[in-house]
Amino acid sequence: MTAGLLIGLAVGLQLALVWLPTVTSVGLSFTSWDGVGGLDSIKPVGLQNYVDLVTVQPEFWRAVSNTVIWLFGLLLVATPLGVLLAVALDRRLRGAAFYEGALYLPVVLSMALIGIIWQLQYAPEQGFINNVLGTTRQDNLIDWLGDRNLNIWAALVPAIWRHVGYVTLLYLAGLRSVDPHMAEAASIDGATGAQTFRFVTFPLMRPVNVVIVVITVIEALRAFDIVYVLNGGRNGLELLTVLIVNSILGEATRIGFGSAVATLLLVLAIPPIVIYLRRAFARQTEAAA
Repeated sequence: MTAGLLIGLAVGLQLALVWLPTVTSVGLSFTSWDGVGGLDSIKPVGLQNYVDLVTVQPEFWRAVSNTVIWLFGLLLVATPLGVLLAVALDRRLRGAAFYEGALYLPVVLSMALIGIIWQLQYAPEQGFINNVLGTTRQDNLIDWLGDRNLNIWAALVPAIWRHVGYVTLLYLAGLRSVDPHMAEAASIDGATGAQTFRFVTFPLMRPVNVVIVVITVIEALRAFDIVYVLNGGRNGLELLTVLIVNSILGEATRIGFGSAVATLLLVLAIPPIVIYLRRAFARQTEAAA
């Protein structure tokens, strides 16, 4: 009885808080609705919202471009940094436990709090970064969050700062799970440390590599909190998630259009989520066996 109640409660919450909003959003993506009035004010428009996405909505393509930049920033900067730090920590440095905790600290902070911290760092006059760098040649303070040519890169810095710690610990766990005799055998055969890592250790961590790539893709697709805290996700900092919120809750409410973007984001997120879940269930099955 108790088990059935607990399971039923969990399933009910999952249906009410996840699946019902998801199905509703997909349905609303085929309608035009400004959120005012009852159900009779919802007008079916077929695929018009999806057509508008790719034809007459330039903010959509800016959001796509920024989301791709976000993804490659995490993949090409945070991931290599995480690998280097993991290799360094795997050498059992003095104080390694402290460094591991310090690197992982940003991961346990909420994304909104990280956005607030870096918003203070980027403040034009009182910010730490401008106080360190000084002014430009024109004696102007750098407007990190207001300059459309800078703000996406400025917003990527805290995202990378947070993601590096996560990647580092995952790779560190992967390094410590590799049989040390493999590296010893390569060393006896005359391989250098770099060659051993490249041709022996790193290929053995293929499951970890897959998980990190999948998690990084998911992180890029769901990125929202940092840019929304920094400047509301506007003026060059548009991401797909921010476009959804601004379309549904903004001044010009377009629930159908926002739902279409959300549905597209759902479709893009499904493949990496499926890959991640398959890996997770495969590890559980192996552990049980």
